[in-house]
Amino acid sequence: MNLLRFTTAGSVDDGKSTLIGRLLYDSKAIFDDQLDALHRASLRRGEEQVNLALLTDGLRAEREQGITIDVAYRYFATPHRSFIIADTPGHVQYTRNMVTGASTAQVAVILVDARQGVVEQTRRHAYLAALLGLSHLVFAINKMDLVGYEQAAFERVKSALEEVTTHLAPTAKVHYLPLAALHGDNVVERSERLPWYEGPSLLELLETLDAPEQAGPARFPVQYVIRPQSPDFPDYRGYAGRVVGAPLHVGERVVALPSGLETEITGIETMDGPLEVAEPGRSVTVLVKDDLDLSRGDLLAPVAAPPTTAQELTVTLCWLSTTPLRLNARYRVRHTSREVLGMVTGIDFVVDIETLEQAPADGPLTANAIAQVRLRLAAPLFVDAYTANRTMGSLILIDESSHVSVGAGMIEAS
Repeated sequence: MNLLRFTTAGSVDDGKSTLIGRLLYDSKAIFDDQLDALHRASLRRGEEQVNLALLTDGLRAEREQGITIDVAYRYFATPHRSFIIADTPGHVQYTRNMVTGASTAQVAVILVDARQGVVEQTRRHAYLAALLGLSHLVFAINKMDLVGYEQAAFERVKSALEEVTTHLAPTAKVHYLPLAALHGDNVVERSERLPWYEGPSLLELLETLDAPEQAGPARFPVQYVIRPQSPDFPDYRGYAGRVVGAPLHVGERVVALPSGLETEITGIETMDGPLEVAEPGRSVTVLVKDDLDLSRGDLLAPVAAPPTTAQELTVTLCWLSTTPLRLNARYRVRHTSREVLGMVTGIDFVVDIETLEQAPADGPLTANAIAQVRLRLAAPLFVDAYTANRTMGSLILIDESSHVSVGAGMIEAS
């Protein structure tokens, strides 16, 4: 069944967790014991109705504060499609969790309170979702019940959102839906209380969105070398990893990086048996013809279409730490399964979240800032532009002393 990964985003109290709870409840994706637990939890909180938001607010702190802190993943399916939802937090200090949830998604559902309209987090999340290359931005204008289900209120918010989206990447398709997650209006079924809206419900839309995987040449970052050295497999040497980009074929000529030596794929193995072709996203073990010295962090790529080798990168960076970025300081740069040292040597511009326009940097990058920076590496990486391949074009900056991920980057050029 066709799988769609989508993330929810938006500001605090815009109703993200309630929307997901309603989506699961109305599509009958909640087990009876889960529903009983929700009833009991809601009663303990003194709430008369079942609080569907508790279904995704899994952490105790979240339940106590009534907010979403961590990324909560949920799976459900309809007769038409299966889904993985990443419910991300709305507070600005948890932007890193939003980036984490959106990094593997194909679609972003960004909630907007119909009473509040566009706020800073709306712009931030829309911009990040577009930067991360998501195929569709679905603006769910929520709490229509609190504005009398009036079309004029919806149109006001939609008009403000259209001004925001004019600054975003043109590759993302944009959709606008009025809904009331608390009551289930336009979540799974179209609502009679919104007769002026002629579009699909949220679930109907999600069931029909096309979200093609990125094309481009095959890439195989080596994650682990399998050498059992047992009597049954004395000479076995396989390379485990996940295929990204285009499919990988048995018989294909590939180059091993960084050595640059060429070889041929002689086998592709999985727990379910051998394959002739490994599709993108598939985790497999690859066997090659020649006895090469490959290890974790190395890369196999088609001889005819290798990635770019670079030690200088231009990167769009989302700074995630409360400790400001230190120019020319050492950070660990993690890219696929490879890790090297690097430093940010300059900031080309920062993005003004209010206007989404570029502005000169007037100081070090602070938490949740988005900027284009220049990155110098101690050893080369084998990269593609983020627009061509989301896996090969993304990287993470890690603080050497604390081992905390402090920045998420998208490679623009090398």
